[in-house]
Amino acid sequence: MDSSTLLALSPLDGRYARKAAPLREYLSEYALIRYRVLIEVRWLQRLADEPSIPEFAPLESPVKDLLNAIVDDFSVDDAERVKEVESKTNHDVKAVEYLLRKKLEGVQGTGGSFVAFIHFACTSEDINNLAYALMLRDARQRVLLPSMKQLCIELRTLAHRFADVPMLARTHGQPATPTTLGKEIANFVYRLERQAELYANVTICGKFNGAVGNFNAHAVAYPDADWPAISHRFLESLGLAPTPYTTQIEPHDWIAEYCQALSRFNTVLIDLTRDFWSYISLGYFRSRPIAGEVGSSTMPHKVNPIDFENAEGNLGVANELLGFLASKLPISRWQRDLTDSTVLRNCGVALGHTLIALDAAQRGLGKLDADLKLIAAELDDRWEVLAEAIQTVMRRYGQPDAYEQLKDLTRGHAIDAQALRQFIGTLALPSAERARLLALTPSSYIGLAAKLAREI
Repeated sequence: MDSSTLLALSPLDGRYARKAAPLREYLSEYALIRYRVLIEVRWLQRLADEPSIPEFAPLESPVKDLLNAIVDDFSVDDAERVKEVESKTNHDVKAVEYLLRKKLEGVQGTGGSFVAFIHFACTSEDINNLAYALMLRDARQRVLLPSMKQLCIELRTLAHRFADVPMLARTHGQPATPTTLGKEIANFVYRLERQAELYANVTICGKFNGAVGNFNAHAVAYPDADWPAISHRFLESLGLAPTPYTTQIEPHDWIAEYCQALSRFNTVLIDLTRDFWSYISLGYFRSRPIAGEVGSSTMPHKVNPIDFENAEGNLGVANELLGFLASKLPISRWQRDLTDSTVLRNCGVALGHTLIALDAAQRGLGKLDADLKLIAAELDDRWEVLAEAIQTVMRRYGQPDAYEQLKDLTRGHAIDAQALRQFIGTLALPSAERARLLALTPSSYIGLAAKLAREI
């Protein structure tokens, strides 16, 4: 950790800089500038291929190669040059346009100089909304979804490993019908994979229609061109869904959907971190000590579930930001105000805290050892959980007041195997059914839990 990270205001650029690093390529200031350059270049290339723009002929191969190289080789030094220009223009998108003009100064295409067609008929928001769309798309596909997938793989492995381990369930914090350790983990595998799929399928949208969404400048320059069709083709070439009706800004409804979908995944993960924390507290799991680590500054014995606590805390920060982004970004006064501009810069913060939480949760899972003896002993001491099984079989055979009889026998006090079996012996049931109930134990009363866990 160098002085720059020690002086950082945000933990994403300080304490957690290394863990947040994979997102810098897609959500940093440098990334925003790089994606703006990409949009400007691709629009220039699209215009050159449009037959309805006669003054701009198709580009020669060397020019195409040069333009592609500007995008492919865009560096931090290039971004710094944009920032230098911005210090004079006080306009970040215009600074990108001026950098491109300088890079292409004197370059000739088939139809002569084409510098005049850089940023042609665009408003800054045409460039910005597409840049953010590609940033959030690529961060999702290349960083967050792979991390989510890896978490689910690790959880599935645990679900299969512990599929047959009977465990006392708790509803309202009290002993309840048994389950298996693997089945409880499988529940989270299913939930997280479903939410990850919903997040992955949020449509990424964009608009490219000028100052107030009506193609005003486009139509006055080339009245015979089919600008909506040209715009749609351009957006689709970038892998984006067109938003045909907008003000100056893309309304950001899709970003709200994106944030809400990610927040739902995070909420399920919060539930997981709290459950595992609680299982560790019960002793069902133990965190393996790491050589050299300290659990407490005063209590030498401590091995704390810090990874799950770290994950829960970062998920909370992420969800607060995601909730704000989802509620604020779709709102803009009249044809636009600038409040979205500063707010959008925090998308990386929300995704960064999510990524840190995913890393912490995986790290916590990797340290766990299950105490199978403790889990078994606690369940074997809870014969009252068979009350549900007995009263349900009694109902099948028409025994009167089945629930009430078991309630009187078991509610509010412990009961052992002998007392329960003595009660079963008094029941007027077919002998085979009575024998089946007498053979039942808390550890064998797990229903289809093991099968469900193995099949996830």
